[in-house]
Amino acid sequence: MPVFQYEARDQSGQLRRDTMEAPNLRVATQKLQELRYTVINIKEKAAAGGSQSDVLGFLEGFRKVNEQALTVFSRQFATMINAGLAMVRCLDILSEQTEDKKLQHTLIQVRRDVEGGSTLSAALAKHPTVFSTLYTSMVKAGEMGGVLDEVLERLAGFMEKDFGLKKKVQSALTYPVVILVMAMGIVFFLVTYILPTFVELFEGMNLDLPLPTKILISITKMAKDWRFVSLFLVILGGGGFALGQYVRTPFGKKQFDLLKLNIPVFGLLNKKVAISRFCRTLGTLLSSGVPIMQALEIVGKASGNEIISMTVAKVRESIREGESIASPLGASGMFPPMVTQMVAVGEETGNLDAMLSKIADFYDTEVEYMLASLTSMLEPIMIVGMGGIVGFIVISVFLPLYQLIGQMK
Repeated sequence: MPVFQYEARDQSGQLRRDTMEAPNLRVATQKLQELRYTVINIKEKAAAGGSQSDVLGFLEGFRKVNEQALTVFSRQFATMINAGLAMVRCLDILSEQTEDKKLQHTLIQVRRDVEGGSTLSAALAKHPTVFSTLYTSMVKAGEMGGVLDEVLERLAGFMEKDFGLKKKVQSALTYPVVILVMAMGIVFFLVTYILPTFVELFEGMNLDLPLPTKILISITKMAKDWRFVSLFLVILGGGGFALGQYVRTPFGKKQFDLLKLNIPVFGLLNKKVAISRFCRTLGTLLSSGVPIMQALEIVGKASGNEIISMTVAKVRESIREGESIASPLGASGMFPPMVTQMVAVGEETGNLDAMLSKIADFYDTEVEYMLASLTSMLEPIMIVGMGGIVGFIVISVFLPLYQLIGQMK
């Protein structure tokens, strides 16, 4: 049975450090609570010589917290705060309930910091890999305004819609990607295992082979030559690594983000997703009471696109000089006139956050329709492409056979 090492304060306030056996972390925590202990820290003790838990903990640090688990946590946290439960008690319950191990360990640390006198936003800010700048800034605004439960509800709603949009894009692209991988696997199997038999047959004939057959024989020989395959993989890996390093540079990232927004067909989809994310993030921050300049700074960092970040920087400069938000958005060429006009109306009426939410909802619907169109369009294109490859293989195999039959006649 696993052994857990814990720090806790008993009813008299005395600090106790000890170990105990329990099937899992949740049961160990419950046992300590039954003893009326206030748990400060608890973790599984590493096995002697093995250090397996250390390795697992190291690997756990690279894993991201599940977005759905974080959304559920925010929704439950808001409900508990609204019901009047103490914050430390809320964090204690939620750390026991969540099934995401990384989130569970993080909440235990957040609870300890809050119990030690830290604010919730400051405690969350210590874990940037779990709670983003957007999250901590909204929580801070909620604490300052005394509306933490409302802010957490808005955060949960924002994350649900953002997560839903990502899932729609992923699910729409999953089918074409699976079909493409399967098609490439079938072609690879034909070229490396089936066609070599025909190649040996053709080379034994005294025929002037047609061009398609010569091309097919060359491809088959190269696919079976491990020197060529190794060279190809080295070039492919080296090219991918070089491209990755280039994209990490400021200029390279800017060029890559610009390409993503201007590439045929998919560029329009990326642009609509970016506009939706920009509007929803900014609207959520403003409705939560975050100042406009701080909100724009967070939006720029959270956008993930250098072009949008540059646009947001211009918007901040415009506001600093006393101008409107709509003008630099329109001048960027990134946002359509409909968006800039609605933003301008929102500014004039003092209802910018609601207007941004409406724009985000509109573009979410647009993305959904576009994904459906792209999926229906990709299917026939891929079928035609696969038909062309299979047709080329069949023609290349049968042309020499027709020549041979003609000579026999």
